[in-house]
Amino acid sequence: MGIELLTDILIIFSLSVVVLYICHRLNIPTIVGFLISGLLAGPHGLGLIGAVNEVEILAEVGVVLLLFTIGIELSFAKLLEIRKSVLMGGSIQVLLTILVTFVVAGQLGYGLGVSIFLGFLISLSSTAIVLKLIQERAEVNSPYGRTTLGILIFQDVIIVAMILATPLLSSAKAIQGESLIALLFKGIGVILLVIVSARWIVPRVLYQIAKTRNREVFLLSIFVICLAVAWAASSAGFSLSIGAFLAGLIISESEYGHEALSKVLPFRDVFTSFFFISIGMLLNIGFLFEQSMLVLLIAFGVLVIKSIIAGLAAILLGLPLRTSILVGLALCQVGEFSFILSETGIEHGILDENSYQMFLAVSVLTMLVTPFIILFAPRLADTILRLPIPNKLRLGFSPVLETNVKAEKDHLIIIGFGLNGRNIARAARAAGIPYVIIEINPDTVKSERAKGEPIYYGDATGETILKHANIKDARVVVSVINDHVANRRIVELVRRLNPKAYLVSRTRYVNEVKPLYELGADEVVPEEFETSIEIFTRVLEKYLIPTDNIEALIAEVRSDGYKMFRSFPTETSSTSDLKIQLPNIKISTLSVPENSALVGKSLAKSQLRRKFGILVLAIRRNSQIISNPDRNTQICAEDELIVLGAPDKISELERLIINPK
Repeated sequence: MGIELLTDILIIFSLSVVVLYICHRLNIPTIVGFLISGLLAGPHGLGLIGAVNEVEILAEVGVVLLLFTIGIELSFAKLLEIRKSVLMGGSIQVLLTILVTFVVAGQLGYGLGVSIFLGFLISLSSTAIVLKLIQERAEVNSPYGRTTLGILIFQDVIIVAMILATPLLSSAKAIQGESLIALLFKGIGVILLVIVSARWIVPRVLYQIAKTRNREVFLLSIFVICLAVAWAASSAGFSLSIGAFLAGLIISESEYGHEALSKVLPFRDVFTSFFFISIGMLLNIGFLFEQSMLVLLIAFGVLVIKSIIAGLAAILLGLPLRTSILVGLALCQVGEFSFILSETGIEHGILDENSYQMFLAVSVLTMLVTPFIILFAPRLADTILRLPIPNKLRLGFSPVLETNVKAEKDHLIIIGFGLNGRNIARAARAAGIPYVIIEINPDTVKSERAKGEPIYYGDATGETILKHANIKDARVVVSVINDHVANRRIVELVRRLNPKAYLVSRTRYVNEVKPLYELGADEVVPEEFETSIEIFTRVLEKYLIPTDNIEALIAEVRSDGYKMFRSFPTETSSTSDLKIQLPNIKISTLSVPENSALVGKSLAKSQLRRKFGILVLAIRRNSQIISNPDRNTQICAEDELIVLGAPDKISELERLIINPK
């Protein structure tokens, strides 16, 4: 059996490498690739795997490690930092999805417990897929990215409550009575164990282990804590997944949480791959083809219903319609934690084989189409916004929409009030330039307006808010938002509403520069490129490249349309590295004491160059720098001479200064 399992693991990984490579070329998430690998290798596919049960055991280890790392990342401190709006959005999305699914399932003839459980399954979205796609598109810090991430975090936390509630939905168990009371007391006991362990036991144990500076001992200790808490939770009647999640929370409260996470992540990735592959192996391709129309219909219904509900949750948070549409489309799929929850449902007899296969088929299908939905979401949102929609819905229901900021003329409009927007506003305020700000985050608008900032709430991709900011009389417009699709829309709209305004747009990537120029931007500042300019400028300064050569290179690169670096002028190459070209030259600082023979002498009379071959580059005197001093500059006590010369000559001069004869 050992050889058979090893053969199956070799087959799984080999097939996964090929499938994942193809998925990477097609820009399809890794999880989808694992599902396809399992589908191909499983008993319902090509039948390449024989030790199915052993693979499922490895998959269970992957689930434990997955929940363990989620617990480490979602520390108590981070959970407390989740804003009220995010909690409200997450709870609205989850509860409404459960309610709608419950009603639909009830109409289809499912019982009470099964209907609620199906609501649990459908309400969860894929954190792994959505977060990866948002990160790749550099939209994590955009309004829709932050809202989507917040709801996903809420789902990752609520899965724990769902797992705990699943046994109560089983028809084989009583929903009230002794079982409920026993579960309540066990839950209280587990919570107390977590608190005591997180506050007093685990930090002290890990401190003693960390003192050994032995990586193997530390890693094994982390696994022992994870498995011990998982075993204790399982003994109390909870699942291993719940125990692993609680173990992660315990470790997250110590200062060793990040180190523990870095040690466990490689193991988690390997074993989690088995989990997703095992899910693909369980999907019956025959069932999929037999029920293809029904699967497609249900999958389409799930995508539509979840998009509407998640979008509605964002609207109730006060976000504009466009942002809400993007949030809804990002959360339309069924997530990986639903697979974990479904295993619990099968264990307690809530799902039968037919329902389970339907759930698997629908879930895998929704995950497969998610990358394409997120890709085309901005275009769909812009198409919907062209419809005759009330401005109140288009701009959002935030109570900070109305403002008494006076209309300016010949002013600066700043779109986006993150770090860049704040710095621009600070500079404009210092220079006495009139400005107004447009920001889509209602919390930011509320807090900044209380500080007296001239800030409007709204989505700058719509004409109304730009007209409200008196766009037609603005002299300069600066867009510094993170959503590159919305940024294009803003550039196009501003240029149409005010052709004379000087329009500056910030973008994250160089490949966005040309499209923004074509849409009418006067200046486009690519963040990654300006960062590279700042970095190479500082590097060249350390190598003592002349300032005029550096500035010429910067000007050449920028004027060349941000094409990457050309070679340096040949005449500067000889000074690009003094340590290589002039190995016997050293720059040093020498302090001149009061009793030094140099005190009161001019540089010419000190004869430093003639006697020692040393050049005085600058003198630091009373915190002031005298750069390039002439021959008549007098040396005073407590001066600091910045000199250039041979190391041995500098040492000889230093001895003379300190011990004058």
